[in-house]
Formats: sequence, C-alpha cells, structure tokens
Amino acid sequence: MLEEVERWLADRSWSAADRPLDQLLRAKRAAGTTVSVVLPALDEEATVGDIVEVIRRDLIEGLPLPLVDELVVIDSGSTDRTAEVAAKAGARVVHRDEILPRIEPLPGKGEVLWRSLLATTGDVVCFVDADLRDFSAAFVSGIVGPLLTDPDVQFVKAMYDRPLGDAPGQGGRVTELVARPLLNLHWPRLAGFVQPLGGEYAVRRSLLERLPFPVGYGVELGLLVDALHTVGLDALAQVDVGVRLHRHQDGQALGRMAAAIYRTAQLRLSRGHLVRPELTQFERGPDGFIPHTYAVDTEERPPMREIEEYARRRVA
Repeated sequence: MLEEVERWLADRSWSAADRPLDQLLRAKRAAGTTVSVVLPALDEEATVGDIVEVIRRDLIEGLPLPLVDELVVIDSGSTDRTAEVAAKAGARVVHRDEILPRIEPLPGKGEVLWRSLLATTGDVVCFVDADLRDFSAAFVSGIVGPLLTDPDVQFVKAMYDRPLGDAPGQGGRVTELVARPLLNLHWPRLAGFVQPLGGEYAVRRSLLERLPFPVGYGVELGLLVDALHTVGLDALAQVDVGVRLHRHQDGQALGRMAAAIYRTAQLRLSRGHLVRPELTQFERGPDGFIPHTYAVDTEERPPMREIEEYARRRVA
C-alpha cells in the first residue's frame, strides 16, 4: 500500500460514533448547510418504507434542527407499491421520467442518481440504496457528518461489514473480484476504500455537478475515480456505519454488473480502443446451454452543470 494511502487511512477513516448527532446539528446550524437524502428505487416496496420511516423519525422530526432537509425517493419505473409505500412513510416521491423530460431516460441506477440533482436542492446530497434491511440512521448521519464538520472533505463513502447469508464478510463479490483489483492496479490511491462500490455515500453538490455519471452499474466506481482526479485524495473519506444487510443478486446479474464496472474503468483508462460492450452468458435449457447476450452499460451523462435546465435553476 502506498504511504499516502496509509496516511489517508489514519486521517480520513472514521466511525459514525466519532461525531454525535448534537455535534452535527451544531455544525449544520453554524454553516447553514442543507442536506438532501436520495433513495433510488425500483420495486423496493418491502424495504423502502422502513428506510424512509427511520430517516424521518430519527433525522427530521423531534430534533431542534432537522439534520435532513429533503428526503426524496426517485422511482425508476416500479411495478409494485414502491411509490405508494415511500410516500406513506413520509418521503417525497418523484418518478425518474418526470425529471428532465426532454432527455429520453436510459435504464440504470446511475441515470436515476444523475437526474436526482435536478429534483433536489441540498448543499450535500446523500445517496442510500432502497433495499437495505435493519436500516440505521447512522448510515446517513455517519457519512454526512464529515461534510458538516470538515470543510476540506467533499466525498464520503460508507464502509461496513457485508455478510452473505450466514457467512460474515462474504458479500460484495463484485467488489472483491473486479473493483478492488482494478482500483489497486490502476488507481492505487483509492486502495484504502473498504466499500468502493457501496451505494451509500454523501457528496457536496458543488462536486457532484461537475462529474459525469455512468448511467448503469458503473456509477459508483466512475464517481469515485473522477472525484479523485477532480479534488484529490484528501478530499475523500469513509465512515464505518456497522453492518449492511440487503438483497443479494444472483451470479449472472453480478456478471453483468462486473462487465459494466470494467467498461467504466476502461473508459477512464483510455479514450482510444474500447472493449466490446457486450457480455454473453449461458443458461441450461432442455437441449443444452443457451447463450444470452446482454449490452453492457456504455452511456454516460455529462456533468449536470452543463445541462441548460440545471444552469437556469442556479442563476435563479
């Protein structure tokens, strides 16, 4: 590990308990910083309501000053009761297609996160996946904390244990098999991140609006790499929030995720020849193995500050 990374681990890795809630509220009041929490959601009726309820109860209501100013669920086309459940629990629900309607939406999580910048106004934007179970408000307060108390910090990732069933530490298979090797080999200054692909992170809007967004599964790696090049390692941090429990995907879905992440990395390594943006996988059928070929996410949205509607809002 680089000496720079060892120093960064000592200086920029914290626990959620390091910044009690009353300290965060004092810092928020003094600076006048506003916080938006965004949950990208697709068919998450089983979990999204509980997450919204915890954030509303612990970080908005019953406090002398709300830590969270906006709580928004961006529904990307759910066919279940996700939107209804989220609204009933207290979130503002916005459909992906209602945001920036002049641009045809593309499928993918990154597309939703990109559009969320136009649906929110907070100085700090905190992303939280909507499939988490046994959710704790520390997932939000922990990663927002450094941004409220340290003006030099601009991007904070959550770190956590990630069990797979009853096996501790065995979740995050794409992280260990794809993302971590890529980062260690090509961006060794990011080797200290425990959960580089985690969906829980908080970022200053002033940075997010300058970054391109891969529209699919590559968004977490792309934002992290681009943030490093834009503001430097010392502006990045991570906070231990405990244990993350969520729905795990099957092996083939993970394969498609891995391909998109590799493609995102490859785009950042070279603007020349690109790998073939397709992935063929196999499933056994009645007469043997059947190939299925999937397109790998290749589209990226430009920095939001280049979008006319966003620029007009900033002027207003």
